[in-house]
Amino acid sequence: EIEMQKTLRLVECAMLASTAGLAYFLSNLFRFESYFGCFFPLPIVISAMRWGAAAGRKTMVTTALLLLVIAGPLKALSYVLMHGFLGVAMGALWRWRINWGVSILACTLVRALGAIGFVFLSSWLIKENILNLITINTHASLSYMVAAMGINISLTMPTIYAVFTSLLIVNCASFVFLLHVLYAIILQGLGIKSSLAVPGWMSRSM
Repeated sequence: EIEMQKTLRLVECAMLASTAGLAYFLSNLFRFESYFGCFFPLPIVISAMRWGAAAGRKTMVTTALLLLVIAGPLKALSYVLMHGFLGVAMGALWRWRINWGVSILACTLVRALGAIGFVFLSSWLIKENILNLITINTHASLSYMVAAMGINISLTMPTIYAVFTSLLIVNCASFVFLLHVLYAIILQGLGIKSSLAVPGWMSRSM
């Protein structure tokens, strides 16, 4: 019985990892990533909910290794930064039945750090400081808005960084919240209910 469970876990993790890797590779190949990006962490979350947080981590590593072989190290690292860590964090927190507020906050930080890491990776690839370009554009946009409102102030760089960080956090938090709602519905449909702890309002709506 125990050996059967181990075999089943291994097969499921391998299947989920191959599905995630192939979906990410094809989405990048045909430029569909922006449309299906919300589903890339899902196989990791399913693996963690089915077999525990360690299984989720193994699924992410297996997916990254598969992408390393078929798409190269840059695609593999991009997947890990933008989707892998988020899937591992969300799967582990849900498996441990952590409150949604804490889960959304933690996953938001993971997503934000992954996005910054992706920006640094892209900057290294094209030999251009993308973060500096984003800061310059943010400064120009804010200066234009302030001038249009007739406010005569000089924006400092700490202010620009604070605005940029706030926008990044809001963007990541919105994305993570939508993932929580979407994945709760999907997992409910798959029959994974024993480890799924959702807020009362979500339970009533489902």
